Amino acid sequence: MKRELVVVAAATTAAATVAGVAFLVRQWRRQSNQQLSAQRILREFARRCATPTSKLWQVANEMASDMEAELAPGDRGGNLGVPVSYLAGLPTGEEKGTFYGINLRGTNFVIVRGKLEGRNEALSDLSRQEIEIPLHILSSADSTKELCDLMAVEVAKFVGLHVESDSKVEATERTLGFTVSLPVDDLLPSSALHSKWRRISVNDTMGGELAQEMNHALKKHGIEMRVFAVVNDTIGHLAGGRYYNKESVAAVSLGMGTDVAYIESLPQQIVKESSSEAAETAINMQWGNFFSSHLPLTEYDASLDAESADPGCRIFEKLISGMYLGEIVRRVLLRMAEESALFGDVVPPKLTISYSLRSPDMAAMHQDTSQDYEIVQAKLKEIFDIESSTTSVREMVTEICDVVSERGARLVGAGIVGIVKKMGRLANRKSVITIEGGLYEHYRIYRNYLHSTVWEMLGTDLSDNVIIDHSHGGSSAASIFLAASQTDH
Repeated sequence: MKRELVVVAAATTAAATVAGVAFLVRQWRRQSNQQLSAQRILREFARRCATPTSKLWQVANEMASDMEAELAPGDRGGNLGVPVSYLAGLPTGEEKGTFYGINLRGTNFVIVRGKLEGRNEALSDLSRQEIEIPLHILSSADSTKELCDLMAVEVAKFVGLHVESDSKVEATERTLGFTVSLPVDDLLPSSALHSKWRRISVNDTMGGELAQEMNHALKKHGIEMRVFAVVNDTIGHLAGGRYYNKESVAAVSLGMGTDVAYIESLPQQIVKESSSEAAETAINMQWGNFFSSHLPLTEYDASLDAESADPGCRIFEKLISGMYLGEIVRRVLLRMAEESALFGDVVPPKLTISYSLRSPDMAAMHQDTSQDYEIVQAKLKEIFDIESSTTSVREMVTEICDVVSERGARLVGAGIVGIVKKMGRLANRKSVITIEGGLYEHYRIYRNYLHSTVWEMLGTDLSDNVIIDHSHGGSSAASIFLAASQTDH
């Protein structure tokens, strides 16, 4: 009897062991299949995002053609899609003195003051003050007068804190540089405020009205300053680049949004009523509106665009700028979570929230060099409440970030080459491109991809002709260089 019990016990134990092994095998196979499914999604996504040199040249050539079409007399055939805004007169590099400026942004404005000492001296004695715009002004449909009154009062306070030693300069009317930035990261693309500030930043008529109202407010409050033009801050960065280097021919903003300004000879310019004697002008061309059939679009880009506040518009911007890069990564992760249980059987609820993954967090994960991707895990928990993940899953997250950032940066590089080609400077002249923005400044891998793309496209013979330089003084300083360029208006 005892022997029979032992046999039964042994048989039971063996059966349990077999069942346990079978369960583990099923689990392993399930996880393996899920991993393979996620890898297939990643491979397909990477394939559709590919930017071989031949495709980049197609994009560059079409960018150059669209720029020509935008400047053609009569009906313009380009797809950049907005009126060309421009500014005649740029710094020579010999400007000296103390200059003031305002940078109007999404929910605030910044007043700045800085000193220029000529070409060999950098911007110095930089002071800045940031002022929040009250909500009732932001939400008002017709708030220009109230906003300008607020800015004039704050300018008066700011100037009072910085008494000049040069009384002769104080006695003359100063130029107040005025730039408008694209909406910053506290305004989602779907918000009404985002659309409002974008209209101001690209519309010359609205800019002219703002300048007129601002001058009225300055006079009303007894401030000896005058605004000659309200322009996009990218033109201000171009003015800053020209102050430091006469070969500076374009400026690119690469932050939450993106924009470009470049130098054009006035005889080729469509704005013929300009009274300036300058031989060249700075043009803001709004390259975020660029579209080409050669752009490597995916289903994730299509759904992002369809759900945006401006479907069918600003396709280039939605591929390259900081506002959208993290959102594309999130959409890929969401599909993997739904179809391959990347983060477990239940899709993390916070992974379904649009624009919850911001580009700084994406960059932090992408640039994680720890052995087990500890930063990736910390970000997944912080943003999506994902408590745990395998090392292979974290590695896959960084690979998705790499695909998205590489595509965006390489398209920016192609766009820059297209601009320089349109200007006829690729083969025989040095061209300095000034780049400003947190995406370029803080996302090292993105920046490296951009630089290497320009070199790859131009080769060793021509790549030295295109020099990419970081802007001087930060985003708000653009208005200082703008004021310097307009002092002798």
